[in-house]
Amino acid sequence: MPARLAPPPASVEPAVSNTRLAIVIVITAETMLFTGLIGMYLVFRLSAPTWPPLDLPRLPAGVAALNTLVLFASLVPLTRALRTVRRGRNPGRGVHLAAALGAVFLGVQGAEWVRLLHHGLTPASSNYGGAFYVLIGCHALHVLVAVLWLSTVAVLTGRGYFSARRYAGLEMSTIYWYFVCGLWGFLFPLVYLY
Repeated sequence: MPARLAPPPASVEPAVSNTRLAIVIVITAETMLFTGLIGMYLVFRLSAPTWPPLDLPRLPAGVAALNTLVLFASLVPLTRALRTVRRGRNPGRGVHLAAALGAVFLGVQGAEWVRLLHHGLTPASSNYGGAFYVLIGCHALHVLVAVLWLSTVAVLTGRGYFSARRYAGLEMSTIYWYFVCGLWGFLFPLVYLY
């Protein structure tokens, strides 16, 4: 009699999905990047006799505060969209609105940077200017990437791609957007108010 082959072992679900593990790795790496940039900023800030230098323009804290509200407001429709998809329903335009609010945040920030450059605050003007543009510019780059990601997810959402069983792309972009917004919640008071 021929030997019986044992059936293949049943596949085991991983404790953490690959997509969640990937986003944790990305956020951990970016947290380390921003920890270094914040350290650089604090070294310059704490070693300067006056901060900001008297001959340079002040940062637009009022405009940045309103812009912060725009960024944080984007979390509401995005969170609702994810919850709605998890329940098996159409998320509507929540992802579109979050991406649009992120784009508004970038537009306002860009307009303020143009104004600051026009008034003499450049990356080469001082450690103040250099630290500001490197730290806040790096965050803006991350917001841009996140807005592009959300825009892609919005297109997929409009095509009915996500469902109660398939929503990892929406979930990961939402997690990343929370990271970007949370990071701004730390950077705004550090750079604009401290």
